[in-house]
Amino acid sequence: MNYENLCLQVQKIARETGSFIREEGKKIKVSDIEFKGITSLVTYVDKSAEARIVAALKQLITDSGFVAEEGTADSKNEKYTWIIDPLDGTTNFIHGIAPHSVSIALKENDKIVLGVVYEVKLDEMFYAWKDSAAYLNGSEIRVSPNSKSENALIATGFPYYDFDRVDDYIAAMKHLMKHTRGLRRLGSAAVDLSYVAAGRFDAFYEHALHAWDVAAGAFIIQQAGGKITDFNGGKNWLFGGEIIAASNNYFDEFYQIINQNLGNK
Repeated sequence: MNYENLCLQVQKIARETGSFIREEGKKIKVSDIEFKGITSLVTYVDKSAEARIVAALKQLITDSGFVAEEGTADSKNEKYTWIIDPLDGTTNFIHGIAPHSVSIALKENDKIVLGVVYEVKLDEMFYAWKDSAAYLNGSEIRVSPNSKSENALIATGFPYYDFDRVDDYIAAMKHLMKHTRGLRRLGSAAVDLSYVAAGRFDAFYEHALHAWDVAAGAFIIQQAGGKITDFNGGKNWLFGGEIIAASNNYFDEFYQIINQNLGNK
Protein backbone atom coordinates (compact mmCIF):
# COMPACT_ATOMS: atom_id res chain seq x y z
CA MET A 1 0.00 0.00 0.00
CA ASN A 2 1.39 3.40 -1.01
CA TYR A 3 0.07 5.45 1.91
CA GLU A 4 1.48 8.76 0.69
CA ASN A 5 -0.25 8.50 -2.68
CA LEU A 6 -3.45 7.35 -0.98
CA CYS A 7 -3.29 10.35 1.35
CA LEU A 8 -3.02 12.70 -1.62
CA GLN A 9 -6.15 11.19 -3.12
CA VAL A 10 -8.02 11.45 0.19
CA GLN A 11 -7.03 15.10 0.45
CA LYS A 12 -8.55 15.69 -2.97
CA ILE A 13 -11.78 14.03 -1.85
CA ALA A 14 -11.84 16.09 1.35
CA ARG A 15 -11.24 19.33 -0.54
CA GLU A 16 -13.95 18.57 -3.11
CA THR A 17 -16.35 17.73 -0.29
CA GLY A 18 -15.38 20.95 1.46
CA SER A 19 -16.22 22.92 -1.68
CA PHE A 20 -19.65 21.28 -1.75
CA ILE A 21 -20.19 22.13 1.92
CA ARG A 22 -19.06 25.73 1.37
CA GLU A 23 -21.48 26.25 -1.52
CA GLU A 24 -24.41 24.59 0.26
CA GLY A 25 -23.75 26.75 3.30
CA LYS A 26 -24.92 29.74 1.26
CA LYS A 27 -28.32 28.09 0.77
CA ILE A 28 -29.05 26.38 4.11
CA LYS A 29 -32.46 27.17 5.65
CA VAL A 30 -34.00 26.55 9.06
CA SER A 31 -36.28 23.98 7.44
CA ASP A 32 -33.21 21.96 6.39
CA ILE A 33 -32.18 21.29 10.00
CA GLU A 34 -32.99 17.96 11.65
CA PHE A 35 -32.51 17.16 15.32
CA LYS A 36 -30.82 13.95 16.44
CA GLY A 37 -31.03 15.47 19.94
CA ILE A 38 -31.67 18.93 21.32
CA THR A 39 -27.99 19.84 20.86
CA SER A 40 -27.14 17.42 18.04
CA LEU A 41 -28.07 18.76 14.62
CA VAL A 42 -27.85 17.33 11.11
CA THR A 43 -28.71 18.62 7.64
CA TYR A 44 -28.97 17.24 4.13
CA VAL A 45 -25.47 18.66 3.65
CA ASP A 46 -24.01 16.23 6.22
CA LYS A 47 -25.76 13.29 4.57
CA SER A 48 -24.93 14.27 1.01
CA ALA A 49 -21.30 14.99 1.91
CA GLU A 50 -20.96 11.57 3.51
CA ALA A 51 -22.48 9.81 0.50
CA ARG A 52 -20.01 11.61 -1.77
CA ILE A 53 -17.05 10.66 0.44
CA VAL A 54 -18.08 7.01 0.74
CA ALA A 55 -18.57 6.65 -3.02
CA ALA A 56 -15.17 8.18 -3.72
CA LEU A 57 -13.33 6.14 -1.09
CA LYS A 58 -14.86 2.91 -2.39
CA GLN A 59 -13.05 3.65 -5.65
CA LEU A 60 -9.72 3.83 -3.80
CA ILE A 61 -10.10 0.57 -1.81
CA THR A 62 -12.99 -1.43 -3.21
CA ASP A 63 -13.31 -3.94 -0.34
CA SER A 64 -13.02 -1.44 2.52
CA GLY A 65 -15.49 -0.95 5.36
CA PHE A 66 -16.83 2.26 6.86
CA VAL A 67 -17.52 3.77 10.26
CA ALA A 68 -19.41 6.95 9.39
CA GLU A 69 -21.50 9.37 11.44
CA GLU A 70 -24.55 9.43 9.21
CA GLY A 71 -24.63 5.68 8.61
CA THR A 72 -24.16 5.78 4.83
CA ALA A 73 -22.13 2.55 4.97
CA ASP A 74 -20.91 0.10 7.58
CA SER A 75 -18.01 -2.14 8.54
CA LYS A 76 -17.89 -5.93 8.63
CA ASN A 77 -14.38 -6.32 10.05
CA GLU A 78 -12.62 -5.66 6.76
CA LYS A 79 -8.83 -5.23 6.73
CA TYR A 80 -9.27 -1.57 5.77
CA THR A 81 -11.89 0.61 7.45
CA TRP A 82 -12.54 4.27 6.72
CA ILE A 83 -13.64 6.37 9.71
CA ILE A 84 -15.51 9.44 8.48
CA ASP A 85 -17.11 12.59 9.81
CA PRO A 86 -18.41 14.37 6.70
CA LEU A 87 -19.10 17.61 8.59
CA ASP A 88 -17.63 17.95 12.05
CA GLY A 89 -19.05 21.10 13.57
CA THR A 90 -22.53 21.04 12.04
CA THR A 91 -23.87 23.64 14.48
CA ASN A 92 -21.07 26.01 13.50
CA PHE A 93 -21.84 25.33 9.83
CA ILE A 94 -25.53 26.10 10.29
CA HIS A 95 -24.63 29.39 11.96
CA GLY A 96 -22.07 30.27 9.28
CA ILE A 97 -19.02 30.27 11.53
CA ALA A 98 -15.68 28.48 11.68
CA PRO A 99 -14.50 25.92 12.33
CA HIS A 100 -16.25 23.08 10.60
CA SER A 101 -14.39 20.31 8.89
CA VAL A 102 -14.24 17.11 6.89
CA SER A 103 -12.47 14.31 8.78
CA ILE A 104 -11.31 11.06 7.15
CA ALA A 105 -9.11 8.36 8.68
CA LEU A 106 -8.10 4.91 7.45
CA LYS A 107 -7.66 2.00 9.85
CA GLU A 108 -5.69 -1.03 8.69
CA ASN A 109 -6.63 -3.93 10.96
CA ASP A 110 -6.39 -2.26 14.40
CA LYS A 111 -4.02 0.61 13.50
CA ILE A 112 -4.84 4.00 11.99
CA VAL A 113 -2.52 4.57 9.03
CA LEU A 114 -3.84 7.79 7.49
CA GLY A 115 -5.60 10.93 8.66
CA VAL A 116 -6.95 13.98 6.84
CA VAL A 117 -8.80 16.92 8.39
CA TYR A 118 -9.92 19.72 6.09
CA GLU A 119 -11.15 22.91 7.77
CA VAL A 120 -13.61 24.31 5.26
CA LYS A 121 -13.87 28.00 6.20
CA LEU A 122 -10.11 28.65 6.42
CA ASP A 123 -9.11 26.23 3.64
CA GLU A 124 -6.62 24.42 5.89
CA MET A 125 -5.67 20.82 5.14
CA PHE A 126 -4.07 18.84 7.98
CA TYR A 127 -2.81 15.37 7.10
CA ALA A 128 -0.41 12.51 7.79
CA TRP A 129 0.10 8.91 6.73
CA LYS A 130 1.90 5.90 8.17
CA ASP A 131 5.56 6.69 9.01
CA SER A 132 5.25 10.29 7.77
CA ALA A 133 5.52 13.63 9.50
CA ALA A 134 2.34 15.70 9.95
CA TYR A 135 1.53 18.50 7.53
CA LEU A 136 -0.63 21.59 7.09
CA ASN A 137 -1.08 22.79 3.51
CA GLY A 138 2.27 21.28 2.49
CA SER A 139 4.36 22.45 5.45
CA GLU A 140 5.46 20.16 8.26
CA ILE A 141 3.89 20.78 11.67
CA ARG A 142 4.90 19.78 15.19
CA VAL A 143 3.24 19.91 18.58
CA SER A 144 4.06 22.74 20.97
CA PRO A 145 7.40 22.54 22.85
CA ASN A 146 5.73 23.98 25.97
CA SER A 147 5.91 21.86 29.13
CA LYS A 148 4.04 23.92 31.75
CA SER A 149 0.38 24.68 32.42
CA GLU A 150 1.13 28.35 33.05
CA ASN A 151 2.10 28.71 29.37
CA ALA A 152 -0.59 26.42 27.95
CA LEU A 153 -3.69 27.15 25.90
CA ILE A 154 -6.18 24.30 26.24
CA ALA A 155 -8.98 23.17 23.93
CA THR A 156 -12.06 21.24 24.99
CA GLY A 157 -15.62 20.60 23.92
CA PHE A 158 -18.88 20.62 25.82
CA PRO A 159 -20.72 17.29 25.83
CA TYR A 160 -24.03 17.25 23.98
CA TYR A 161 -25.20 14.04 25.70
CA ASP A 162 -24.05 11.98 28.72
CA PHE A 163 -24.48 14.85 31.16
CA ASP A 164 -23.92 12.68 34.26
CA ARG A 165 -20.29 13.88 34.41
CA VAL A 166 -20.96 17.60 34.08
CA ASP A 167 -19.88 18.43 37.64
CA ASP A 168 -16.55 16.64 37.21
CA TYR A 169 -16.13 18.30 33.82
CA ILE A 170 -16.68 21.73 35.33
CA ALA A 171 -14.20 20.92 38.10
CA ALA A 172 -11.52 20.20 35.50
CA MET A 173 -12.39 23.41 33.67
CA LYS A 174 -12.18 25.39 36.90
CA HIS A 175 -8.68 24.10 37.57
CA LEU A 176 -7.56 24.86 34.02
CA MET A 177 -9.08 28.35 34.13
CA LYS A 178 -6.95 29.12 37.18
CA HIS A 179 -3.67 27.54 36.08
CA THR A 180 -3.38 27.97 32.29
CA ARG A 181 -3.54 30.77 29.74
CA GLY A 182 -7.12 29.82 29.02
CA LEU A 183 -9.65 27.44 27.56
CA ARG A 184 -11.12 27.44 24.07
CA ARG A 185 -14.21 25.62 22.80
CA LEU A 186 -14.30 25.82 19.00
CA GLY A 187 -17.00 23.26 18.23
CA SER A 188 -15.09 20.78 16.04
CA ALA A 189 -13.05 18.11 17.81
CA ALA A 190 -11.28 17.22 14.57
CA VAL A 191 -10.03 20.79 14.27
CA ASP A 192 -9.15 21.02 17.96
CA LEU A 193 -6.93 17.96 17.59
CA SER A 194 -5.38 19.30 14.40
CA TYR A 195 -4.56 22.54 16.19
CA VAL A 196 -2.77 20.55 18.90
CA ALA A 197 -0.77 18.84 16.15
CA ALA A 198 0.15 22.27 14.74
CA GLY A 199 1.20 23.64 18.14
CA ARG A 200 -1.64 26.18 18.26
CA PHE A 201 -3.14 24.45 21.30
CA ASP A 202 -1.03 22.67 23.89
CA ALA A 203 -3.64 20.06 24.76
CA PHE A 204 -7.20 18.89 24.22
CA TYR A 205 -9.64 16.78 26.22
CA GLU A 206 -13.28 15.83 25.79
CA HIS A 207 -15.72 13.06 26.59
CA ALA A 208 -18.91 11.83 24.89
CA LEU A 209 -17.09 11.66 21.55
CA HIS A 210 -17.28 9.12 18.75
CA ALA A 211 -14.57 7.49 16.66
CA TRP A 212 -15.34 9.71 13.66
CA ASP A 213 -14.75 12.82 15.80
CA VAL A 214 -11.21 11.87 16.79
CA ALA A 215 -9.67 9.24 14.49
CA ALA A 216 -8.00 11.48 11.91
CA GLY A 217 -7.01 14.32 14.25
CA ALA A 218 -5.55 12.02 16.88
CA PHE A 219 -3.43 10.21 14.29
CA ILE A 220 -2.13 13.54 12.97
CA ILE A 221 -1.13 14.51 16.54
CA GLN A 222 0.79 11.27 16.98
CA GLN A 223 2.66 11.88 13.73
CA ALA A 224 3.38 15.44 14.89
CA GLY A 225 5.06 14.20 18.09
CA GLY A 226 2.15 14.18 20.52
CA LYS A 227 0.53 11.61 22.76
CA ILE A 228 -3.05 10.30 23.02
CA THR A 229 -4.76 8.34 25.82
CA ASP A 230 -8.16 7.98 27.41
CA PHE A 231 -8.89 9.62 30.80
CA ASN A 232 -7.19 6.75 32.62
CA GLY A 233 -4.02 6.61 30.57
CA GLY A 234 -5.20 3.67 28.47
CA LYS A 235 -5.60 3.07 24.76
CA ASN A 236 -9.40 3.09 24.60
CA TRP A 237 -9.63 6.59 23.13
CA LEU A 238 -10.90 5.70 19.65
CA PHE A 239 -14.11 3.93 20.60
CA GLY A 240 -14.19 4.66 24.35
CA GLY A 241 -15.77 8.10 24.12
CA GLU A 242 -13.02 10.08 25.88
CA ILE A 243 -9.65 11.46 24.88
CA ILE A 244 -6.64 13.34 26.23
CA ALA A 245 -4.20 14.76 23.67
CA ALA A 246 -1.05 16.81 24.29
CA SER A 247 2.57 17.22 23.35
CA ASN A 248 4.95 14.72 24.92
CA ASN A 249 6.53 17.57 26.91
CA TYR A 250 3.27 18.64 28.52
CA PHE A 251 1.31 15.38 28.55
CA ASP A 252 2.21 14.10 32.02
CA GLU A 253 1.18 17.30 33.80
CA PHE A 254 -1.99 17.68 31.76
CA TYR A 255 -2.92 14.04 32.22
CA GLN A 256 -2.76 14.35 36.00
CA ILE A 257 -5.24 17.24 35.92
CA ILE A 258 -7.76 15.44 33.73
CA ASN A 259 -7.36 12.05 35.37
CA GLN A 260 -7.82 13.52 38.84
CA ASN A 261 -11.12 15.08 37.85
CA LEU A 262 -12.49 12.78 35.16
CA GLY A 263 -10.70 9.45 35.53
CA ASN A 264 -12.15 6.39 37.24
CA LYS A 265 -12.36 7.07 40.95
